[in-house]
Amino acid sequence: MIAVDTNILVRYVTNDDPLQAKRALDILGRKEEIFIPKTVLLETEWVLRAVYELPVASIMRALLHILGLLNVVAENPEEVSQALDYYGRGLDFADALHLASSCHADAFFSFDTAFVNRGQKLGARMEKG
Repeated sequence: MIAVDTNILVRYVTNDDPLQAKRALDILGRKEEIFIPKTVLLETEWVLRAVYELPVASIMRALLHILGLLNVVAENPEEVSQALDYYGRGLDFADALHLASSCHADAFFSFDTAFVNRGQKLGARMEKG
């Protein structure tokens, strides 16, 4: 198993540097398993949104494509899946990942009222701090 950094995923998605994009394609096309940490997914979403200004729908398609590759293994795949569901339903990806990663907690507290309200509407056990 190998693991990849954010820049591999960003080059794969954006093809903004053809040489690195080809190398990223070669890496992701290997037969061995490729591990993607949640932190890499978090940073990838941020880079695609903040730097490349891609819309949520495009980012979702890219992340789902990458995670759907047969040789890709995400850290805590159930949590990542839940985070992507929350993200697709309107939560910020970082908030979605924080919330999904706290699935074993009885409740998730935040001072961010908008986050709490959105999370509660999605059925998450959230409370305002």
